Amino acid sequence: MRTLHLPDSLRQQLKTPVGELVEGTIAHCNDELRKAAENAKPSPLILVGDTISRNATAAGIMADVIILDNLEKRCQANRFSVGQRRIFYLKNQPGTINADAWEIVRSAIESRNSLVNVEGEEDLLVLVVIEEAPIGSLVAYGQPDRGIVLVIVSDLEKNQIKQITQKMQDAAST
Repeated sequence: MRTLHLPDSLRQQLKTPVGELVEGTIAHCNDELRKAAENAKPSPLILVGDTISRNATAAGIMADVIILDNLEKRCQANRFSVGQRRIFYLKNQPGTINADAWEIVRSAIESRNSLVNVEGEEDLLVLVVIEEAPIGSLVAYGQPDRGIVLVIVSDLEKNQIKQITQKMQDAAST
């Protein structure tokens, strides 16, 4: 797989959440995340994004994998402790999915209790996470100024994401 770039033709489609949008206060979003995580066990909980990860960790919700880029709305994020974890590093420019992302995300999921520290931007990595996560995994990511999105990974979501990444590959070939 080579590095994929987000074509303009897909930008609008990716603004629509994949999964269930939970809107409301931080406390409400964390309550819904906690319930979903309890229902998904023993499948992994994977958090993508600084705000959702910080809020969930502060509420005592322990994710198996956390993916951070240390940015919130393109500004420096408030640092927080994720505890002792195996750390993976990935360079990923905005609007792209680095060719190494699939292997690194897969390794982080297999390792559990891991952190993927992204230099660049983690937004599109949720696509890779859904592709690589086992069926039944809970993937949660932030929806800026709205809340969070919860995805129970199934074949349906995996196929949706594969279609998107295939369009990205096709756009790269032209």
